[in-house]
Amino acid sequence: MNSPCCTATNTLNASGVKTFSSAFEARQAIRRGEWVRHTSGLAPRNAQANLAILPEKLASDFLRFCQRNPKPCPLLAVSEPGDPFLPTLGEDVDIRSDVPQYRVWRNGKLVEEVTDITPFWRDDLVSFLLGCSFSFEHALIDAGIELRHVTQGKNVAMYRTNIETIPAGPFHGPMVVSMRPMTAANAIRAVQLTARVPRVHGAPVHLGDPAQIGIADINKPDFGEAVDILPGELPVFWACGVTPQSVVMSMSPEFCITHSPGYMLITDLLNSDLALS
Repeated sequence: MNSPCCTATNTLNASGVKTFSSAFEARQAIRRGEWVRHTSGLAPRNAQANLAILPEKLASDFLRFCQRNPKPCPLLAVSEPGDPFLPTLGEDVDIRSDVPQYRVWRNGKLVEEVTDITPFWRDDLVSFLLGCSFSFEHALIDAGIELRHVTQGKNVAMYRTNIETIPAGPFHGPMVVSMRPMTAANAIRAVQLTARVPRVHGAPVHLGDPAQIGIADINKPDFGEAVDILPGELPVFWACGVTPQSVVMSMSPEFCITHSPGYMLITDLLNSDLALS
């Protein structure tokens, strides 16, 4: 059941991106269809989550897949079959309507992108919420590290790689990574900061030459948008929660739903709560 509508209190951050005073208000705006864009920087102190929804018959294998691949698939929450509500992630979270854009897959093929999956909901569906690299971006910005996709108002660039995941049951396929260009000094600082948050992918998996991880053209991401890489900068790559979509393309389940890359669930969890002590 939807909560009564509220008037969202929002502001613009230093990069001109709208932010909300709470994750709840951001979710309400998304639910009402007022925000249908990527969510980088939208609620900067709150953890965001990737989404994979699968039939119950595949759920145990996918759970094992996540456990074997914690860098790209760090589990934050798993629902009960058929239950769209996730109270451990926030007030009145309804996974059918609280993500700005979803992808519907049939037999490994993307068939539709929608803003509400209520018409597709089934009693056997299990939702998996995975940590997202957007959750560590606020700490990087606070440390004075520029994030080019934020300053350019773009979705983060994401790429399929030649880094194979560890299979579990039918689930297999290459890892997806997100990329942020940085100076060498900033990259070292970013490694230190993100290593503290393994529940949102942790430290990078690769720095430098993209060809070494199978990326032929850094200017042509598989997901998201390309950003400028300035002279003296190197690309820094983190494991990405879009990896399940790469896996879907490889193993072709009969039906599943994911978020659209960069369009995340904003939770009530604080980024600071996910850091190692």
